[in-house]
Amino acid sequence: MTADSPVLVFLLFGLGLLCIIKGGDWFVDAASWIAEVSGIPQFIIGATIVSLATTLPEVLVSVMAAASGSVEMATGNAIGSVTANTGMILGISIVAMPAVIDRKKYLPKSLIFIGSIILLWALSLSGELTMIGAFIMAAVFIFFIFENVSEAKKELGTAANTEVKKDKKTVIKNIALFIIGAAGIVLGSRLLVDNGTVIATDILGIPERVVSLTMVAIGTSLPELVTTITAIAKKQSALSVGNIIGANIIDMILILPICSFVMGGSLPVAWSTIWIDLPVSLVVSVICLVPALIAGKFRRWQGIAALTVYAGYVVYLCVAV
Repeated sequence: MTADSPVLVFLLFGLGLLCIIKGGDWFVDAASWIAEVSGIPQFIIGATIVSLATTLPEVLVSVMAAASGSVEMATGNAIGSVTANTGMILGISIVAMPAVIDRKKYLPKSLIFIGSIILLWALSLSGELTMIGAFIMAAVFIFFIFENVSEAKKELGTAANTEVKKDKKTVIKNIALFIIGAAGIVLGSRLLVDNGTVIATDILGIPERVVSLTMVAIGTSLPELVTTITAIAKKQSALSVGNIIGANIIDMILILPICSFVMGGSLPVAWSTIWIDLPVSLVVSVICLVPALIAGKFRRWQGIAALTVYAGYVVYLCVAV
């Protein structure tokens, strides 16, 4: 969704940003309403429904890139999005709202997330993600969904807010806001990424590898960023963190297996991805999650440390290319 005119490219870029901001606002409102009515904790809502919707841009971009043979774009977007989600977005969330956490709820998903990074690293050491490796990652994704559904069933209705409106008009309104909000986020991300890439490569002359690992990765992570900022503004910390962790798990264990299948069962993984990108993702994830699981709360130093590591990583990418 790009145009030939530089002026129109900038206008479409701005339109994408507007769609994401407004879509994120509606989306978080609707997701919060679902959590309150159903009694399912916001963390679980964030890790499932919200994260599945907000990862659509990453899935679409990586799969389309794999189908067209752009391997670096496919892997760089998926892994770069995880690093951006954790180092930048979760870092911002922790700095802005270092909330107390329920370790019982956070532990399984945090372990699945950190474990998925290590598993993908191990399966890619040969320089490719084979069909067997893709099936293993897909099995982890199925386990993740099963664990979430089981937890949701146990929690269903236990904390429902009886004061929340549940009349037909309110139900229709929130379902519509959820769908329109998700669509706005996805459409806005596509406009932002496509036109942002044109601005970077064609107008400003930034190398494509840097664009795929930074601008595209951050661009496709904008739904998580907008959802996080909106959730922070609305004091919905659990929804924000749940969304980021859930989105990261989906990015790590679903996107690359799909790309592997699209490419005929083998997805090449670059040396720099194995020894730089994945280790950085692991480091920022450990910084953000492990101390919180031990202490039972997030502390601002974790967010500052994660943001610092991520900034250093982006600077390295820009200098190294």
